[in-house]
Amino acid sequence: MISLDGVIQAPGGPEEDTSGGFKYGGWTVPYADESFGDIINQELSTPFDLLLGRKTYEIWTSYWPKHTGPIADPFNKATKYVVSGNGVDLAWKESVLVTGDVAAKLKTLKQEDGPTLQVHGSGKFVQTLLKNDLIDELRLRLFPVTIGTGKRLFAEGTIPAAFELVDSQALPSGVILANYKRSGELKTGSFN
Repeated sequence: MISLDGVIQAPGGPEEDTSGGFKYGGWTVPYADESFGDIINQELSTPFDLLLGRKTYEIWTSYWPKHTGPIADPFNKATKYVVSGNGVDLAWKESVLVTGDVAAKLKTLKQEDGPTLQVHGSGKFVQTLLKNDLIDELRLRLFPVTIGTGKRLFAEGTIPAAFELVDSQALPSGVILANYKRSGELKTGSFN
């Protein structure tokens, strides 16, 4: 979930992530409608595991294990690979800590025979993925808002890369869904 100006911080609620004095938490909520819910449910209907940063894991572990339903059930069933340099309580079932050379461990994990690895939230961790060319697909949910401040998806250190649009859809709420697959190196040119 991303704003028009690239912010990904605290899309789900006012207290989700107030770091840096962020006061716009919950900015996606006014755009949640049945069509968006149907798409999320469809995406979560195929097997997947989760890659999560420590902060997102801690937010989620206080919520999802206590719930059931079309979103909670697949999240609870998935293996949660938690990337953290600090101690983290792995109380949520099916959780695995990833430390040390995270990029190397994730490259190995991606090569294993298993379900798709999804990242939700985890803004700081996503920067590690972007810096190390570990993202195969971006599923962007572009919301028709600008926020001005906050954590951004493409921050300092993102490597130059090309992506191919594989699917897109505009929802009645104005949210645009755009799925991009990694397609090689960034190419440049000239109009002259």
